[in-house]
Parts: sequence; C-alpha cells; structure tokens
Amino acid sequence: MLQICHVTKEFDNILALDDVSLEIKQGTIFGLLGPNGAGKTSLIRILTGILLPDKGSCQITNAEKVNFNTLSRMIGYLPEERGLYKKMKIIDQLEFFGRIKGLAKKDVFEKIYYYSEKMGIQDWLPKKAAELSKGMQQLVQFTATVFYEPSLIILDEPFTGLDPINSLKIQKEIMELQKHGKTIIFSTHRMEQVEEFCENIALINKGKIILHGNIAQIKNRFKKHLYQVQYNGESRLESNDDLEILKKEKDYMIIKDCSASQSANYLLKIIMSKLEIISFVEILPTLNEIFIDHVNGRNNE
Repeated sequence: MLQICHVTKEFDNILALDDVSLEIKQGTIFGLLGPNGAGKTSLIRILTGILLPDKGSCQITNAEKVNFNTLSRMIGYLPEERGLYKKMKIIDQLEFFGRIKGLAKKDVFEKIYYYSEKMGIQDWLPKKAAELSKGMQQLVQFTATVFYEPSLIILDEPFTGLDPINSLKIQKEIMELQKHGKTIIFSTHRMEQVEEFCENIALINKGKIILHGNIAQIKNRFKKHLYQVQYNGESRLESNDDLEILKKEKDYMIIKDCSASQSANYLLKIIMSKLEIISFVEILPTLNEIFIDHVNGRNNE
C-alpha cells in the first residue's frame, strides 16, 4: 500500500528524519512508535503532504502520479492536536470536511448520517463543537477522519480523552475498517493497544528506524528464556548450571534457562524430575519492555 524510501528531513541543522525507509502492506494496522521528539510527527506530515522531504519519496501503490489533492482524498488523518472549529455546528464541519475531500453534496450527507448513527453522535450534529466535552469532540473528529472512506487512515493517539465505552466504539470501528481493506497507521504511546491492534510495527528514535517487523517475531527475538512454572506439592528443584530460580512462591516459580541448548524441552525434562507440574509457560517480553530497552540503548543485538 505504502512505500517510504530513504526519507530525510532537516530543521535548523537537526535531522528530524534520517534516511527512513518502510513498507506498509494494504489492509494492515501498522504501529508507528517512538518517544516524544523521535520524528513520528514529521514523518506523518510528509505522508499527508503537509511537509515535503528534503530527500527520498513516499509512494502509494498503484498511484504513481499523485498530486496533493488526490493524495489528500486518499488519506484520513486524525492528528494528536485536535482541530474542530469551536463555533461551528458539527454537521456543518462534517459537510465541510467531506466536500474538501471531493464528495458530492448528496454523498456527503448520506455518509454523515450513516457514520453519525454508527458512532452514536447523531444527537450532537446540531450542536457547536464548543458545547461538547473533549471526549465527545474526539469521537466527532474520529468520525470526520473516516466517514469519507479514505484508503489510508493515520491515527495519532486516537483514544486520548475517551471513556471506556467510547474507546470501545473506536476500537470496533478500527477493526471493521481493516476488514474492509483499509490500511491504518496507528501511532500511540500505549503499548498494550499496539499489541492488541497491530501485527507489524516500526520504532523510530532520533530520526532513525531502530526496530521494525512482526510483533510476535520481535518478542521472540528478544526473549530472555524465562518460564513460569505452576506446580503441586513440594519442590526439590534448585538453581544449577542449567537453570536459575529467580522467584519462588508456594505453588509457582519463575525460572531462567541457563543451559547452552536453550531448549524448552530440555528444561522441562529437568523440572519434571523434581516436581509435579501443573503448567509450564514461557514469559515473553512485553512490547513496552522492548520499547524502553531500545530507546535507552539496552538490547540484545
């Protein structure tokens, strides 16, 4: 769907983006991660045509000749800094956003009423944005981002200010958009949401891509060979050259595999000879742990 090739952007002799290349497949939810000031916003603004790169290019597949207007209609962007007009009625704002995206007047109102009912904001259409809470405004702006049905949707912190009920509405809509073949770039600091929605990610820091790929493969690559063991009765297991008991309670323990083979089956065989096992589960690192280690320069590569 999207190819980002060797993109570089500099501001006042500071490299915001340093030779960034990525490929995002159609119909996927892709996590764009990074600490504050890493370069995420600069990359998003280049993707949306707000900024031009100093070097490199961004290309949407099957759209070789894309001008700004065409690109604008293909992309829906929910920025972290919200942008509703406070004194304007919601229905007028949605009509305005739809018309500048190229929808005919008849189509605009059909889509407004369809998505307003779907997102539960139909009663807010006659109200001005200033009359709504921040959470309600967030739901309206999400609707404004997707109701004209763009091919590529960029969501920057989409759940900010939402209560659990409205968060669930957006979660369901994101999954439905993906089922209909939409490509979604999801940028957030909440790693548990990334693990829930995304299959692939890129971690950017100081303008460079420092980690990217499939989440499951990344977690497996940086595992620390830790296992949680639940057991019955007494344990005769002790730390030795093959394993280290890091934590031990009445009915469970956490073990590190120290054996040269690093084989779970080998470790399990040793444990089974010393205690009665109820469960044996590998502990993989969370995406949050991997994120912190890489941003701080602590990783296994």
